Amino acid sequence: MHEARVLVVDDSAAMRALFSDVLEQQRNVIVVGTAANASEARDQIAELKPNVITLDVEMPGMSGIDFLKEIMENNPLPVVMLSSLTQAGTETSLRAYELGAVECFPKPLKATPEQFTKTVGKLGKIVLAAANSNVKDRKNHAPREVKAADVAHFTWNGHIVALGASMGGIDALTTVLANWPADCPPTVITLQSEPALVETFVNHLDGVLRCSVRYAKDGATLVPGVVHIAADPERHVVLEPGTPPKLRLVARDPVDGARPSATLLFGTIARAGVAAVGGVLTGMGADGAKGLKMMRDAGCRTFVEDPASATVGEAPSNAVALGAAEKTLAIGELGEAVIATCNQAG
Repeated sequence: MHEARVLVVDDSAAMRALFSDVLEQQRNVIVVGTAANASEARDQIAELKPNVITLDVEMPGMSGIDFLKEIMENNPLPVVMLSSLTQAGTETSLRAYELGAVECFPKPLKATPEQFTKTVGKLGKIVLAAANSNVKDRKNHAPREVKAADVAHFTWNGHIVALGASMGGIDALTTVLANWPADCPPTVITLQSEPALVETFVNHLDGVLRCSVRYAKDGATLVPGVVHIAADPERHVVLEPGTPPKLRLVARDPVDGARPSATLLFGTIARAGVAAVGGVLTGMGADGAKGLKMMRDAGCRTFVEDPASATVGEAPSNAVALGAAEKTLAIGELGEAVIATCNQAG
């Protein structure tokens, strides 16, 4: 892992100083410069050669979103966007992911001092991961266009699907779920991201996908045609066996530093002895690796996003190292492989 050379771009001098101070406290992170607007940032990028940028959404002159688009078109670099968690802010964050942002980080403007310190303290790790991420043309992993005739040939064979993702997960899941059929296999996903952003993401997906997408709730039944996304940072999501199986949200300590934990979810699926497909996608840390290995040992099918092409390859690499991966696939192929595995007609 190489060090992060960060350019902090924010129109507020106080915020530039604050974020610079926080980032400098993270090992292997160096703030090489700051800029108050897009014009200054262009000059700093050319002169200082940063390998990651933190970029405020709201700036005078050219907005952060417009500058992000310019960066990704002309000189692709890992960008961590800083935005509010208002409804408008979360919608803007989704747009930033579409344009190529590696991560969107919430500005804790109304937090208590304790909440502020806890939230901002995560930024250093995120920036370091971003500096080591794979920024590439999104077209390289885009799913193929599926015609209505193709979707009509899906017949569920009884397998449920469980996926885990964190940093880069919104982009990855957008790709994986793009071709999910209307009667898709029952699916549950853990996503390490801000709940407010995930709720906006869920609503967006529910409006554009063939299947239904829901924010995971305690007691929800796993039935075909519905994808459940769990992102409550206070509760894990686990499988309760039954006909049909149910989701339970439980308050427990983090597992491998994550809550909700993909490893805990995968482990309950493995112990339940149900036919299932598991997958670890882009993300930081090791969440999902041990649980996916449990699923594979229990006879489930297991897939891992190719670490070399994942936005953040740390979590996929840990899963591969444990022997949890039956196959490693580029994200554009992984979704189709999961559906094929769950397709009786295939």
